[in-house]
Amino acid sequence: MSNPMKGALRCLPAAVTAAGPIPPAAENLSYSMLLPGGAYCAGLAREAVRGLLTRHGLAVLCETAALAASELVAAAYRFTPDREMALRVRWQYDALRIVVYDQHPLHRRPDAAEQCRDRRSRSMWLLAAAVEEHGGDWGLAPALTPDGGTKSWALLHF
Repeated sequence: MSNPMKGALRCLPAAVTAAGPIPPAAENLSYSMLLPGGAYCAGLAREAVRGLLTRHGLAVLCETAALAASELVAAAYRFTPDREMALRVRWQYDALRIVVYDQHPLHRRPDAAEQCRDRRSRSMWLLAAAVEEHGGDWGLAPALTPDGGTKSWALLHF
């Protein structure tokens, strides 16, 4: 009887470097997650951001970043209740970027789109104050998808 494994390729574990696995650091903080869109997602976003920043050595940004994430998610929920949204947290160019993509429907009339954008901007006054305190920035932009959507973001400097 012949050996069925003879001549077959074997999967070998990746070579482990002498230094071991790469530990979490600011330079490799880059996470994305989908949130189901319920009102409770603002709390999930806060907890996730706190945990990620603490683990990656950016605890000094925890409170402002957690507030920013929850405000972005809360605004997405207000304008697209119970619709899935995406949260992205990334450290790049010495700044923390928090981005939320939601499924806000595309407005057919430009004046309606502008009114909606103004309403959403005004609703994020707490986000604006927190980000400004950290010398950062925030904003809204249409998501580049055929069905619409909104990209809202906050930028925090260390």
